[in-house]
Amino acid sequence: MTRLTEIVMMNILQELKEIVGDRVSASPGEMCCYAGDASQVVGLPDFVVRPESTGQVSRILRLCSEHLIPAVARGAGTGLAGGCSPVRGGIVLDMSGMNRILEIDIENQQAIVEPGVIAEKLNSALKPYGFFFPPDPGSLAMCTIGGMISYNSSGMRSVKYGTVRNYVLDLEVVLADGRVIHTGKKVLKSSAGYDLTRLFVGSEGTLGIITRAGLKIAPMPRTRKLVLACFDEAENAGRTVIRIFSSGITPSACEILDRTTLQVLKLCDPMPAIPEDGDVILFEVDGTESSTSEAVRQISEICQPTAKSVRIADGPEMDGIWAARRLVGAAISRLDPMKTRIYMGEDVGVPIKEIPALIKKVQQIAAKLDIPAMKYGHIGDGNLHVALFIDVMNKEQWEKLLLAADKIHRAAMELGGTVSSEHGIGLARAEYLPEQVGTEAFSVMQSIKKALDPKGILNPGKMGL
Repeated sequence: MTRLTEIVMMNILQELKEIVGDRVSASPGEMCCYAGDASQVVGLPDFVVRPESTGQVSRILRLCSEHLIPAVARGAGTGLAGGCSPVRGGIVLDMSGMNRILEIDIENQQAIVEPGVIAEKLNSALKPYGFFFPPDPGSLAMCTIGGMISYNSSGMRSVKYGTVRNYVLDLEVVLADGRVIHTGKKVLKSSAGYDLTRLFVGSEGTLGIITRAGLKIAPMPRTRKLVLACFDEAENAGRTVIRIFSSGITPSACEILDRTTLQVLKLCDPMPAIPEDGDVILFEVDGTESSTSEAVRQISEICQPTAKSVRIADGPEMDGIWAARRLVGAAISRLDPMKTRIYMGEDVGVPIKEIPALIKKVQQIAAKLDIPAMKYGHIGDGNLHVALFIDVMNKEQWEKLLLAADKIHRAAMELGGTVSSEHGIGLARAEYLPEQVGTEAFSVMQSIKKALDPKGILNPGKMGL
């Protein structure tokens, strides 16, 4: 696919206006606004369209298929791997205008939404019914349901509640040629044919564009409490997590915040509740009052022999701690305003028992290359976020960062893990996917892509496909 000629551009623009009216733009300034997500991967589109219906998306994709124009779906642009960056130009479909909550069906424990619904807005709508949508990414207040499905998002509650994949019952998807399909039904389980729903979850817009989703929802827990355990070393913290899970306890969230992360949080909000002289694990438990109290007691007892301190928080204090935790990714610049966080090597995951080894390897890589690294993340499911930050004007620091990111990715794979636990492959990690899944499995992925998108117009260049 090559850049469109001026005459073709004018004809395409006119056809797009016939489909969406004034909800299309080819303004150079506006194209810059859609060049990328929160990663360093960028590319300029030729057009941005803001569809309002499935029918409009269908017509747009038929147009793209006819003229071999790349089509990239975009939600809120909070991705961290270049997944919605239009690296080969074409049309960006801004799905944020399709943002209606179509149905809340408490009796069937599900909600039907359009892809542009903000996750936090959905939970606000569910709260009066005593229900919630459990996946809990750090960008909950900004990210869209469509984006979460496209990347199989998870976040802090995934250790107990699972990822987005566990909550998608049905999808309405527009295929590359404009056909519209539904992948499921309004039932909690089905054993009828291929599981097309799960095929599209995590496919990053490379197989079709989601225009509606049927989601499973869950009752809100009655009680939540938080255990804060501070350790001398991150490796000791990791080993304690293993002991807790091996004892049969499943927290609703289990997060690690290393010393550097705690320094950053203190600069943002000097809360006395979070210590800053060690590495902290946050264990949240939820359920009934009695079950929660018992789990807190057990976790505290297991932590005591190796932890420097253990304390319990609930209510507003606990909410404040979690609010601070959500700031981590954006707050790192407070540590050194001359440096910028680069989202590379930042979403690795390993089997839980390998967490201490992964932490040790990351520490060794950062020390050897003399590059700052902040470690935090969902340690309870083996997901470690590594924040590398550099002076972006310094060529030598860029070289060190690229080498560090590569070593971190390869360390995770050597430990039987993944280069991405929840942020997706996009373009930033595309080179590692064939190695991680294996040549034959990657060939199957390519065959699926070719079958559903034979002209290669859907989010081209992503996931190595």
